[in-house]
Order: sequence, then C-alpha cells, then structure tokens
Amino acid sequence: MARTIEQQVAEAEAKLARLRTRAKAQETRRKIIVGAIVTTEALKDPKIAKWLAAALRKNATRDVDQKELSSLLTDLDAKAQSAGAGQA
Repeated sequence: MARTIEQQVAEAEAKLARLRTRAKAQETRRKIIVGAIVTTEALKDPKIAKWLAAALRKNATRDVDQKELSSLLTDLDAKAQSAGAGQA
C-alpha cells in the first residue's frame, strides 16, 4: 500500500530527529574524552593546571558549575603552585 506524502514527511522527520540525537550523543562523548584527557594532563603539569584553572574560572560562571568544580580547582591550584616549589 502506498504511503501518503504526510506519512513520508513524518518518517523523514523522525529519521532526522534520530540523527540529531546520535550527533548530540557523539558530541557529548567527544567532550567527555577531551575533558578527561585535559584534566589528567593538567593534574600532572603545573603550566597546564594554571591555564585550565584560569579557563574554568573565566567560563564556568553559573553557581552550580562553580560548586561542581571547586575541588578540581583546588587540586589545579595546588599543582600550579608546585611549579614555584620546584616540583613538576
């Protein structure tokens, strides 16, 4: 039985919605991976720690985000300070 134009449009819209959902999930996974790598490296390298802490303070402006990042910022600040103490 032939599908109506409306049915074809609905199917196309549903397919587009599924593709958008997959694209968003893929972008989220990519952000998680990059964030994990940058955080790990920042906790090893004082220069990266200093840069990341500054970037987070500048860009994470919502209270809920600042609260979530507080312990990480403490760790990053400690690593950044270790450069002055001769540790790396």
